Amino acid sequence: MALPSPLPSPVPSAVPSPVRVEDAVPADWPRIAELTAGVYRDERLASDEYQAELADVAGRAGRSQLLVARDGGVVVGAVALVLEGDFGEVTGSDDEAAFRMLVVDPAARGRGVGEALVRTCLDRARAAGKRLMVLSTDPRMTAAHRIYGRLGFTRLPERDWSPRPGIDLLVYALEL
Repeated sequence: MALPSPLPSPVPSAVPSPVRVEDAVPADWPRIAELTAGVYRDERLASDEYQAELADVAGRAGRSQLLVARDGGVVVGAVALVLEGDFGEVTGSDDEAAFRMLVVDPAARGRGVGEALVRTCLDRARAAGKRLMVLSTDPRMTAAHRIYGRLGFTRLPERDWSPRPGIDLLVYALEL
């Protein structure tokens, strides 16, 4: 009787490794600034004046929880989660949370990085007892809009706003 053939050696998976979402540390701030300002600049989503705010990670760290997505230790995404107060006229009451400046490295797109960041924001907002997650987004950020739609966000056109003339932002919300 012949012995069964040994199983073939496992082939390394072509699937990218999953990202980890965690709190940012000050050592991450230069990468967050580079990534955020760079993506907004390269995709023509921000004026020159807004570039300074996008690069001011220390400033937003005092008004939000900074989260990063890491792939093998490298920051490939970031977001600012607002659970208290207001950061950018997004929230309308104390029972609302918001997130801002969601960004994913172009080389890491299509791998669920943005969705992982949003899901972590939702989980943390629920844990904080918030009832609604709101966000403002540029009409041109269609890839982000697809994520929001998949996760159940709906438009709140009555809360759309303009931080400056010529900059019109759409508001989305999700009941938690």
